[in-house]
Amino acid sequence: MKLATIRLDGRHAAVRVDGDEAVEVGAADVGELLADPSWRDRPDGSRHPLAGVDYAPVVPRPSKIFCVGLNYRDHILEMGRELPTHPTLFAKFADALLGPADDLVLPSVSEQVDWEVELGVVIGAPLRRASAAQARDAIAGYTVVNDISMRDWQWRTAQWLAGKTFEASTPVGPWLVTPDEVDHAADLEVRCEVDGVVMQRDRTSELVASPADVAAYISQIVALRPGDLIATGTPGGVGAGRDPKVFLAPGQTVRTSVEGLGECVNHCVKDAG
Repeated sequence: MKLATIRLDGRHAAVRVDGDEAVEVGAADVGELLADPSWRDRPDGSRHPLAGVDYAPVVPRPSKIFCVGLNYRDHILEMGRELPTHPTLFAKFADALLGPADDLVLPSVSEQVDWEVELGVVIGAPLRRASAAQARDAIAGYTVVNDISMRDWQWRTAQWLAGKTFEASTPVGPWLVTPDEVDHAADLEVRCEVDGVVMQRDRTSELVASPADVAAYISQIVALRPGDLIATGTPGGVGAGRDPKVFLAPGQTVRTSVEGLGECVNHCVKDAG
């Protein structure tokens, strides 16, 4: 099953993707839908042609967004770090989210805007101090995340938050795909292209900590709730890891995809001020 949040005449609607149609399921967005334990049984509502649909972030206002740094071996090595003994966590705010086809406005205050394709995890049931098996069962589905990072802000201090949560900087979507369709994302290709040039390519089987392990670990700290989003980390090939370093510029198009989950395609535009 594929679920999405779409924009319709000034409102949001949660939809199920049914062939070439988007079918409303009686919720304002996917986060609201997942809060209903019987969300799989919602009756069909209005139908819309899938072609031309305006996708919002899959969950526009999650209560929490956790991200994992340094979770692919090759990325850890390119950044000159050692393999972590525990997941390296940081957070984003909901205002950082962006639709999967929205323009990416490059902030005028940053000269080092970088790409990071990631497997996204959407929680579907409350989770607190859970085992990995319990966490796996609580995952509603998977999506594509581009953890756009303003490196010059990220590296100003030892804390990464400033460079990771710029407003409208994190494309998420286009859909949530339920675990049964992708074998819990055990071995999917993750890929990023900039203007058609492949910058990142790896497989989720190379993750140091699996989605279930990460969700279980976070649940020891704070309760995860339906609609919460976890970005599981990026593979090697980021602009900051290259020699010389390379970053996004106005006019470029960044395409991030995960096998079976669709893609985010975002055109980079100059900040108007």
